Amino acid sequence: MRYAYGLTTALLVGGATATLVTGLPAGAQVAQNEASQMTNVVPRAGAPGSFADLTAQLAPAVVNISTRQRVQVQTQNPFAGTPFEGLFGGQGGGGGQTREAQSLGSGFIISADGYIVTNNHVISPDARGAQVESITVTMPDGTDYPAKLVGKDPDSDLAVLKISASKSLPFVKFGDSSKARVGDWVVAIGNPFALGGTVTAGIISAVYRNTGGGAYDRYIQTDASINRGNSGGPLFDMNGQVVGINNAIFSPTGGSVGIGFAIPAETAAPIVQKLIKGVAIERGYLGIQIQPVTEDLAASLGIARNRGEFVQAVTPGGAAAAAGLQAGDVVVRIDGKEVTREQTLSFIVANERPGTRIPIEVIRNGKRVTLNATVGKRPTQEQLAQEDFGAPPGQGQDDDLTQPQQDPNPALSNQSLGFASIPLTATIARQLGAADGTRGAVVTAVDPSSDAGQKGLRRGDIILSVNYQDVTGPQDLDAAARTAKSTNRDAVLLRVQRRGQPAAYLPIRIR
Repeated sequence: MRYAYGLTTALLVGGATATLVTGLPAGAQVAQNEASQMTNVVPRAGAPGSFADLTAQLAPAVVNISTRQRVQVQTQNPFAGTPFEGLFGGQGGGGGQTREAQSLGSGFIISADGYIVTNNHVISPDARGAQVESITVTMPDGTDYPAKLVGKDPDSDLAVLKISASKSLPFVKFGDSSKARVGDWVVAIGNPFALGGTVTAGIISAVYRNTGGGAYDRYIQTDASINRGNSGGPLFDMNGQVVGINNAIFSPTGGSVGIGFAIPAETAAPIVQKLIKGVAIERGYLGIQIQPVTEDLAASLGIARNRGEFVQAVTPGGAAAAAGLQAGDVVVRIDGKEVTREQTLSFIVANERPGTRIPIEVIRNGKRVTLNATVGKRPTQEQLAQEDFGAPPGQGQDDDLTQPQQDPNPALSNQSLGFASIPLTATIARQLGAADGTRGAVVTAVDPSSDAGQKGLRRGDIILSVNYQDVTGPQDLDAAARTAKSTNRDAVLLRVQRRGQPAAYLPIRIR
């Protein structure tokens, strides 16, 4: 299980699963959640008196999934450097050994001939250098089956397994998660803490919840208790349809606190279909570094918050660069779809077919501009990890020229912004590693208690522009602050360059 604390989510060991209507063998049974079978077992509208009949009908299709892994570990040779070193069969101070490890999660059967969906992280190695040697599926009656990995998709955290049985297997189907509403009852079935089949109930707390985790970061939130090992287990509605795949939790403690997340069925089903058919999954990509329009960014730009996403950097030669997108643009609409917290830019673009030409509406210097982009193909996770846009101010490594001024009361030339600056000369530019001809103001001191100090502005940072206007010295910064105040803006937008890093935008509140 992977955890993230505070404002992030924790992936549960196990994963969510999606169902798919496939060709069934002759004489195959109907789905456990077929409408004709559900009539007499689903609870009535309103608060149900019991989930017992619903559970008894659906639980046979929910399975436990375990993996056996071989992990490489380093051992220290206590006789290194002595005549007895060779007794351990190694050279130097250590040698390599292997140990076995296991992971546990949940899944569910989606066809009578044995296709099973779970999360990718349930069947993936837990540690670097580990290898998965076998995958075992355990039925509710305790029967074990060796499983074959049919396909996996790390981006959506979905995987499909296949088991072979001498008889038709109980299975369930996907429902329509787009019809799920906040307040609807849901039931989760899975394998928390390796206890075996466990049922919990709750309601849908939110739909299309964004947690800041990438292209497929759009979840159904529920207060049905889900814990370590629930990943891959289905989230059923009151008609017995799979509307979500339990996948993550928000937790400061590592256990359930009533905030769980499930991959919507409408997201999972098409991906599962492709994995079963062996079709390559291609996603759209623009090649930009983005961030949400926070309150401070919105204040500096004079636009509504939580609408659109801000472009920090553009990949040279990418689809966005070819379309004319620029750092500092705010993308508000893509292919006719509004960019919001619930429908992020990454989600919209990832679901566009590579090669498709789409309109992109941006706010640039306070004006609406429409561009046209040909969507590129999203790189692999490994390729994305190598893509370096540079760390924005406040997140890079310090050096002697970028140490913050610790004087709590420095003489500030830009007092309303909380820092002091001087014009950037050719000599200072060379010392800071800036390119010849760079113009701007260099920060000489920062008040740690100011918004600039709290956001990581440092001595030695070069301010290239303020509110998209070039800066030549402190006077330009002061003028921009006065103009912002006169137009009832609470912040200004600086473009800051730090030694060895690309320039990045940073909103600073006026005090």
